[in-house]
Amino acid sequence: MAKSRQLKGRIRSVENTRKITRTLVTPELSERFPLLRQPASPAQGGPTRAAVVLVTSNRGLAGGFNANLIKQTVTRIEQLEANGYTVDLHVIGKKGIGYFKYVGRTVASGRTDIGDKPTADHAAEVAEGLIRDFAEGQLAGVDLVFAHFKSAISTPPTLVRVLPVEPPAAGARRPDYLLKPGAGEILTELLPLYVRNTIFRGLVESAASEHGARRTAMKSATDNAGDILDVLRRTFNRQRQAQITQEIAEIVGGAAALEQ
Repeated sequence: MAKSRQLKGRIRSVENTRKITRTLVTPELSERFPLLRQPASPAQGGPTRAAVVLVTSNRGLAGGFNANLIKQTVTRIEQLEANGYTVDLHVIGKKGIGYFKYVGRTVASGRTDIGDKPTADHAAEVAEGLIRDFAEGQLAGVDLVFAHFKSAISTPPTLVRVLPVEPPAAGARRPDYLLKPGAGEILTELLPLYVRNTIFRGLVESAASEHGARRTAMKSATDNAGDILDVLRRTFNRQRQAQITQEIAEIVGGAAALEQ
């Protein structure tokens, strides 16, 4: 339980950082920073590559946890390819790497060292190359697929657009802040931090979701085993009772035959 509370605390921290970053973005600033730019489509001369980052677990025995994440990822890859993109797939976790190796899908990068103890440094390492490629115009976008931790029994696969960073909708009310040294200087630092924290959020929520999914799967397995044992015991008792009844009938029949 202590680990679950710590993970929830990290999730809240990442979400708060995201709120701060989104409040600073304006349409005017969006044109000045590469991480905010909306690339043109391949048909319009934009980048032809897109990246998808998938977070799975290193271990099994978690029900449909990994299968659902992989299914969400495959759907997203098919959508991107249908729109003319070549997809760079980055996979975290042995289960995801193993699946795509089995189906013959090339993985741009794979990591198995993060496990269920993700850190901010892990997220920064994952984000570094993606931020660089997007800023240089090599990537049209970066999507993150992870398990959203709603509760121990609700961990749906979730797709989040990491890059480009999407500003608030036009016309949304914004607080009137005085920013020093200025919004531009602050965004220079905050935008990469936002991307790293979005990935960190995915790692943390997936770790918490994995624990919940495995606990649910183990409980279901235990309950199912109990149900099967009950059926087997009843079947055994019925068969034994039938056998005893047959033996008694044979004894009685034999005794009656002797008396005649």
